[in-house]
Amino acid sequence: MSKLKIAVQKSGRLHEGSMKLLKDVGIAIQNGNNQLKASAQNFPLEVIYLRNSDIPKYLRDGIIDAAIIGENLLIENGNDISVLEQLGFSKCKVSIAIPKDKNFSGISDLNGKQIATSYPNTVTQFLKSKNIEAQIHVINGSVEVAPNLGLADVICDIVSSGNTLFKNNLKEVYQMFTSQAVLAVSPVISEESKIILNKLQFRIKSVLKGRNCNYILLNVPNAKLDNVLKVIPGMKSPTVLPLAKEGWCSVHSVIEKSSFWEIIDELKENGAQGILVCPIENMVI
Repeated sequence: MSKLKIAVQKSGRLHEGSMKLLKDVGIAIQNGNNQLKASAQNFPLEVIYLRNSDIPKYLRDGIIDAAIIGENLLIENGNDISVLEQLGFSKCKVSIAIPKDKNFSGISDLNGKQIATSYPNTVTQFLKSKNIEAQIHVINGSVEVAPNLGLADVICDIVSSGNTLFKNNLKEVYQMFTSQAVLAVSPVISEESKIILNKLQFRIKSVLKGRNCNYILLNVPNAKLDNVLKVIPGMKSPTVLPLAKEGWCSVHSVIEKSSFWEIIDELKENGAQGILVCPIENMVI
């Protein structure tokens, strides 16, 4: 039987989140440490461990069928590669940073500057879109040290916590775009592999939906039920069950974490009591 070949970063910030996601969708991977590839025990899938920068070419050439990769790398080297799913982890920004003792009044300040970056294509396109002329120095790794060494006036790099900038006396002054891990697909994937990938994507969607929602149960006086049902969402409609106590019912539903506390406040104002909140492992819809 054919196996879906999916690439993940061999090491680094994307690796841990990628392997956790595969585990959460029920795929058991044999130990792949210091190996090029590892097969799943219970799903037709083979994980290929690659350097992040190599993944777009492997996708383009059809050596791998899919990959978990940062959006920022696709913007740099893989604009022709399709993204199937945003995965919600390894979030970061691609930003312009300058020394703390320098002033920044706007993007036009970059005119004539020397910019150090590991993302020359991204920076070139950005500067062109802003009609800015600057000199780009390509540095692979440790971009943040360039201003201190006199190699550049400015850097463009990924920013997560900002600690690395702080340690190198730099400050973020302009955010170009945000990035996160995504599921990308080869433009030449076979039909057989596409069927397997569709099954994997279905599992991923279920896990991501579950991560973003909570299951809630609450007790409501029957007299307040209509008000509560106007507040509470549901995949189709909330479940309403009678309680042993006369005049009361139990309401079950799912709410998104992004609006959780606002909804809880409204439910309490409308008479809900005994609100129980449970995490959701998967949500199949």
